[in-house]
Amino acid sequence: MAVTAKELAKTLGLSEAAVSMALNGKPGVSTATRKKVIDAAKANGYDFTRRNVPAEPAVSNGTIYFIIYKKNGAIVADTPFFSQLSEGIESGCKAAGYHMNISYLYEGDSIDFELSEIIRFGCKGILLLGTEMTEAEFSPFASLRIPVVVLDTCFENLSADYVQIDNVQGSYLATCHLIRHCRNPHTGQTAQPGYLKSSCTIQNFLERADGFYKAIRRNGMSTSKSLVHVLSPSVEGAYADMKELLSQGEQPARCYFADNDLIAAGALRAFLEAGFRVPEDVAVVGFDDMPLCVYVEPALTTVHVPKQYMGRMAARRLAEIISSETNEPVKIQIETSLVIRKSV
Repeated sequence: MAVTAKELAKTLGLSEAAVSMALNGKPGVSTATRKKVIDAAKANGYDFTRRNVPAEPAVSNGTIYFIIYKKNGAIVADTPFFSQLSEGIESGCKAAGYHMNISYLYEGDSIDFELSEIIRFGCKGILLLGTEMTEAEFSPFASLRIPVVVLDTCFENLSADYVQIDNVQGSYLATCHLIRHCRNPHTGQTAQPGYLKSSCTIQNFLERADGFYKAIRRNGMSTSKSLVHVLSPSVEGAYADMKELLSQGEQPARCYFADNDLIAAGALRAFLEAGFRVPEDVAVVGFDDMPLCVYVEPALTTVHVPKQYMGRMAARRLAEIISSETNEPVKIQIETSLVIRKSV
C-alpha cells in the first residue's frame, strides 16, 4: 500500500504542514527538508498524482526572491509562523503576476556574491526576512539596484521599505490585560506582571520589551519591580530553564508576559509540574498566536500576528516599487490583536 503524507510526516518527524509544502512544491520548507521528503516519498511508493501543484500564471512579470537571512536560530523554516508568512508572500506574488523563489543566506556567506548570482538570474526584486539581521549586515542589500522590501524588522538609521509587526502595541495590550485581570492573592491588589524574556536578542524582542515596560509605567507601576526571567526561545529550552529556576526555590510572579508562544508554553509546563495552578496561581500571555496555543493546557492567551496578511502586503508593496519610476520609502506596521483563552 502506498504511503500517505500523514504517514510520511510521522516517519520523518516533521509536521504534516511541512510535508504537504514539500510534496506540493510550495515555499516554507528548506531545500534539505524538501529533498528529504521527496526522497522518502519515492522510496515508500507515495502516489504523486495526489499532489496539488499550483498552475503557473499564463503571463509572468518575472521573478521575486524571498530571501531568509539566518544567523542565531530565531528563524526555523518548518514552523507555522514561517509557513504562513511564506504562503502570504506567494499569494501576493501570484496576484501581481510574479513567480516567487525562496533562498537562504547565512551569516558568514559571501553575501555580495550570492546577491550578484540572484540578480544574474533575472531577479526583479527582493523580499528580505531580516528578523535576525543587524544594520551592518543589511549593507550589501542597501546598495542593490533592484528594489528591496524588508520584513519583520526595521533599521531606524537606514532609509528602506519595511513591513513589520507592531510589536510595541501587541506587548502593551497583553501586559495591560494581565494588569486588569490578575490580583495578588494575599493583598487583593493589582499584581505586577513579570517578564519571560528571550535569551536570544533580536529587534522584535527588544520592541516587545518596550511595550511591556510602557504598560507597566502607564499603570503607575515601577519597572524595577517586575520580575524578569531570561529563558531560551523554544518550548523545551524555556521549560528546562524555568524548571531549573523553580528547583532552586525561585518564587514566580503572579503573572507573566512572554516574548513568544514557545517561551510561554515551556514556562507554563514548568509551572504546572511544580504544582502551581494556571491561571489561578500564575497567569501567562504569549506572542505570535501559533497553533500550539490551543493544544497546551490551559489554552494560551496570546497576541495574534496576521502572518499571511503581512506576507501579502510585503509582496504588494514590492510589486508597486518595481512598477514605479520613482519611490519614496515607507514603513508599514501590521497591527496585532489579543486572543483571550484560558491562561489568564
